Amino acid sequence: MRRAACEESTNPYHYVLHCIGGKWKMTILHEIHTFGKIRFNQTLRVLPISEKMLSQQLKELVDDGLIQRIVDGSTYPPQIDYVLTNAGEQLIPAMDMLYVWSVRQMHEKDIPLDMDALSVHKDDRYTEQLKDVIEERHFQECLMRDPTHRKK
Repeated sequence: MRRAACEESTNPYHYVLHCIGGKWKMTILHEIHTFGKIRFNQTLRVLPISEKMLSQQLKELVDDGLIQRIVDGSTYPPQIDYVLTNAGEQLIPAMDMLYVWSVRQMHEKDIPLDMDALSVHKDDRYTEQLKDVIEERHFQECLMRDPTHRKK
């Protein structure tokens, strides 16, 4: 949020929605957390997102202090990485809780789940909490896929 907007009292729920409420912001934060950093063109190849939308979402995440844009000028063209800031790292456990809650709600309401979303959330912190859903829906094979084709 811009400084002038913050000088007025702001509801904390509105603030957090401003920070992570973009269509791709939570996915971008998760990508950076999972891989340690992301690069613009590599992310375009992995996510079904437009160049304009990715650029906008990254700029907003930088402006809100959740990620940092690091430019390595020793290469040509300059190499640009995006990494989580301390504030971004602090947000990850809350995002994990939202992810688990969302999968459970979708399961209870029989809403189809994007298989790629499951396959990038293979970590024990997700699979242990969602073991019953994974088994009931026979999602074990989703956990074997790697839709990103990236290496940590």
